[in-house]
Amino acid sequence: MPNPLVECIPNFSDARRPEVIDAIIAAITSVPEIHLLDRHSDLDHNRTVVTYIGPPAAVEEAAFLAIQKAAELIDLDHHTGEHPRMGATDVVPFVPIRDITMQECVEMARRLGKRVGDTLQIPVYLYEDAALRPERKNLEEIRRGEYETLKVEMGTNPNRTPDFGPERVGPAGGTVIGARQPLIAFNVYLTTDDVSIAGKIARAVRNSSGGLRFVKGMGVLVEGRAQVSMNLTNFRQTPVYRVVEMVRREAQRYGVGIHHSELVGLIPQEALVDTAVWYTQLDQFEPEQILEQRMLSALSSPAGESQVVRESSFIEELSRGTPTPGGGSAAAFAGAASAALVAMVARLTVGKKKYVEVEPDMWKLIDEAEALRGELTAAVQEDAAAFQAYMTASKLPKDTPEQQAAREKALGQATLGAIQVPLAVAQRALRLLELALQAAQLGNLNAISDAASGAALARATLTGAGLNVRINCLNLKDQVACQAFLEEVRRLDSRAAEIEIELRRVLVERGGLLF
Repeated sequence: MPNPLVECIPNFSDARRPEVIDAIIAAITSVPEIHLLDRHSDLDHNRTVVTYIGPPAAVEEAAFLAIQKAAELIDLDHHTGEHPRMGATDVVPFVPIRDITMQECVEMARRLGKRVGDTLQIPVYLYEDAALRPERKNLEEIRRGEYETLKVEMGTNPNRTPDFGPERVGPAGGTVIGARQPLIAFNVYLTTDDVSIAGKIARAVRNSSGGLRFVKGMGVLVEGRAQVSMNLTNFRQTPVYRVVEMVRREAQRYGVGIHHSELVGLIPQEALVDTAVWYTQLDQFEPEQILEQRMLSALSSPAGESQVVRESSFIEELSRGTPTPGGGSAAAFAGAASAALVAMVARLTVGKKKYVEVEPDMWKLIDEAEALRGELTAAVQEDAAAFQAYMTASKLPKDTPEQQAAREKALGQATLGAIQVPLAVAQRALRLLELALQAAQLGNLNAISDAASGAALARATLTGAGLNVRINCLNLKDQVACQAFLEEVRRLDSRAAEIEIELRRVLVERGGLLF
C-alpha cells in the first residue's frame, strides 16, 4: 500500500536564542508521525533551518504549528542577521520524497498558505512550483528588500499584494510557502587557491549566466582552496554527474582539476544512484537491482502478502449478509469516487500551458471536490450509523404507555436521521455533477471521459441516496415533512437530468464522443 512521505525544510529568523528554536521544534515534533532529521543554526546569519519528514497531513499540521509558534516568539523589528529574511518563519518548502506527487505538495502549500493567512493573519506568498504568478517562482524576487521594504510597500505596491492573508505586516513579517524538488547543496574544490578561476567556472555553470538549468553557483575561497559552491535545485532535470563533468571540463581550460567535492546536508539516494549508473554505464539498470531496495520492499509488506491490490475492506463488508453498510453507504462511497475523479481531471489540467487561462477555475475545482470527497467518505459511516440507530430504537420496549411513547419518539428521531443523511449525500452528488460538467467543459481534453465517469458516479450517488430517502419516508409519520423531503429529491433529480443533457452535448461537441 502507498505510504506517502513529505520533507519540509522551514527556515526561521533566529539562531541566537536556543530556547526559541527549542520551542519551535517542540511544536513540530508534537505532531504524531513526525521525524526530525536535522537542525542547523548559524549565529552570524541568525537563522535556523529545520528538516523533518512525515506523512503529508502530519507534515502540513507541523508546519502550521511551527509558523504559529515562531510568530509568537520572533519579532523582526528586533532582528538582525546576515541572511536575507522577510518573516519570522521566512520560507517553508514541501518536498515530495516517496509515493506523493509534486502536485500534491503544491496543494499542501496552498492549503497551508490559506490557513496561515486566514488564521494567523500573516501575509503569505507562494513560490517555486506552487507560485500563482510566474514572477514569484524565485524566492529571491519575493524577498527582495527584505522585511523592512515589505513593511513600507505593503498596501501601496501591487507587487507586494500577498497570495493569502492581510495586506499589512506585523512583527512576524511575511512568510513564503511552496513546493519544490529536493535541493542539493554541492561544493567542488579545485586544485588551486585562485578564487577567480572558481568564479569563472561558477559563471559558466550556473543558470543565471547561461549555464546549466537548475544550478545556482558562485566561486569562494574556503580554507585556502578555491571552491565552486552550488545549489542544484532539480537533480532530476540537471543531474549531479552532469554538473561535475561541466565543472571538470571548465577547470581544464585553466589548467586545474577537481581536488574533491562535498555535500552540505542531505542528498536523495536517487541522485547518487543516477550518478553511479552514469559513471559505470549500467544502461540496463533497474532500481530493484539494489539489494537494500529489494530488502526494504520485502520487509515493508507482511510475509506472504501478495503484491496484487487487495479488495477494499468496505466492499467486503458491503457483500456480507448484514443490514449495514447498505445502499446508502454504497451511494456515499460512489460519491467519494466521483469527487476523486473530478479532482483528478482538475489536477491533470493545472500546470499545462494550454490551459493556463482556466487554471484558477481548476484550483477551485480541486478544493471543492476534495472537500466533498471528505464529506462523502464520512457519510459512508454516517449512513450506517443512522440506520443502526433506527434498528436500536425499533427494539425498545413498548409494554407500558410510557415505554411506547419513548419508543415512538426515538423512532421518529432515528427516522429523521435516516432521511437527512442520504438527503445530504444526494445534495452533494448534485454539486458533484455540476463540478464534473465544469471539468468536462474546461479541463484537460485528454481526461474528458474521466470527467464524464465522475458525473456518472455522481448521478448513481444521487439515485441511490434518493431511494434511501424515499424508503425511509415511509416510516415518517409527519406527512408534511415527508412531502418536503420527497420534493427536494424530485428537485435534485430534475436538475441532474438537465446537467446530463448539457454534459452529453459537451462530450459530443468538445470531446467528439459518439453516442
